[in-house]
Amino acid sequence: MTTVGFIGLGNVGGKLAGSILRNGMELRVRDLDRGAAEPFLEAGAQWANSPKAMAEASDIIITCLPSPAASAAVMEADDGILAGLSAGKVWAEMSTTDEVEVKRLGAKVQAVGAYPADCPVSGGCHRAATGNIAIFAGCDRDVFNRLLPVLTVLGRRILHTGPLGSASVLKVMTNYLATANLITLCEALVTSKMAGMDLNVAYEAIRISSGNSFVHETESQVILNGSRNINFTMDLVIKDVSLFKEVADRVGVQLEILPKLLEIFKDGQHRYGPRELSPNIIKRLEEACGINILAPGFPTEIIDDEPEEAGHEVIPNGH
Repeated sequence: MTTVGFIGLGNVGGKLAGSILRNGMELRVRDLDRGAAEPFLEAGAQWANSPKAMAEASDIIITCLPSPAASAAVMEADDGILAGLSAGKVWAEMSTTDEVEVKRLGAKVQAVGAYPADCPVSGGCHRAATGNIAIFAGCDRDVFNRLLPVLTVLGRRILHTGPLGSASVLKVMTNYLATANLITLCEALVTSKMAGMDLNVAYEAIRISSGNSFVHETESQVILNGSRNINFTMDLVIKDVSLFKEVADRVGVQLEILPKLLEIFKDGQHRYGPRELSPNIIKRLEEACGINILAPGFPTEIIDDEPEEAGHEVIPNGH
């Protein structure tokens, strides 16, 4: 049986690791907070005393961490993953990270005969919890085929994006689009309220029309509920959008919307703190207009009500 090592049991990582355990795979876990690992240990996972020890004892080592710097520290410390890797093992980076950084670490993984892959996820914590999230995978095709049985446990739709680093580019691109959508939805909801619209009706008008989106069907609901709980914070939005800006800068694309999004979220972070929930960016407009964007009948948090399905590879048109 393949042994999977998982480092990083936060909002997303903990739910992904839960899918591995729930589906009967052998799992080793590690987190800076030992308490975060306790539910996994009670359910049958094993604890790794260091990233090095985990790499030595696992066939596939997954990292799901909050920043490229955190991943680098886990990989390159004296007792880090690189110190325990050996030929034939696979390192899968599931953090949202930088293309250049994942390639840099990937070269060190390859130098010891192991295989790197960047495998970020997309679709929200509620889908990570049920194994129905989407996963991008950037790696050699042979490595992808080896990872696929694990990825189809972790997620529903699995897309091989090309070589190492390609998944990270596409992940920050999709997060950029989601951020732009969130800001425009905040403006739409506030304007609707100020124009005298019933917000329950406004929500449905967007949902059944050309204005609909994944972000509307998730984040608009917790905005209207007032919880604003989407398990994502303003500092992470800034990190992800800044990573996309770095991609655009490297390839010489002068983006026009992104600088404004960064300006808005940096102002939100200054006002409300870096760990403020990202949908509360709407508070800037609520305060400016002297209103609250609330409506009855919406959930406190989004829960995936679709049954867990076995994952499958998504084949792009023309491939």
